[in-house]
Amino acid sequence: MMKAIDLPDTIPVFPLPGALLLPRARLPLHIFEPRYLHMLDDALKTPHRLIGMIQPREVPGDREKKLHAIGCAGRLTGFSETEDGRYMISLSGVSRFRVKEEVPGFVPYRRCLVDWAPFARDLGGPEDDRGFRRAEFMEALGRFFEAMQLSTDWSSLKEAEPELLINSLSMLCPFSPEDKQALLEAPSLTTRRETMVTLIEFALRGGSADEVMQ
Repeated sequence: MMKAIDLPDTIPVFPLPGALLLPRARLPLHIFEPRYLHMLDDALKTPHRLIGMIQPREVPGDREKKLHAIGCAGRLTGFSETEDGRYMISLSGVSRFRVKEEVPGFVPYRRCLVDWAPFARDLGGPEDDRGFRRAEFMEALGRFFEAMQLSTDWSSLKEAEPELLINSLSMLCPFSPEDKQALLEAPSLTTRRETMVTLIEFALRGGSADEVMQ
């Protein structure tokens, strides 16, 4: 487990809409763009092997997409190279961060000066959700998966610890990028679960999840 003193001030960032990484969760990624292959090679040369996952946001009048203020850094814990030079990698979530500013440089990918302090809790052990009612949650989730024509390993979900269950579903469910950002920024596991339930219930009523977050 990484400590706060091990976290660098500047990290490479991978802007990817709808891709959510949370602390202590794992995110598989397929890397094929030359600039991100360059980023991966550079990250592997560092002692921390961190890459920041962050969502881009549209700003009217700007050609380059801006970045959301908050992302989550993951440590490269697995990768394999395909015959045509692409990478399949796995990031293990370490901590969320707040972007202070983008750092100019001579690399083809984006880098940011970041602040880890607001998310010191992320470096601890798994969070608990004392108000979690598994039976009610699973019933709503079952209706949501049926409505969305999704499938899953229900036996694994029923046995998963609250943090693993809630964070995995936050990452995997087909929520909009803005909804995923709200789940990322949730200050606690309880708030994340409550936000997800709101999104699920609204979707089941036939509404747009984007309306919930406005």
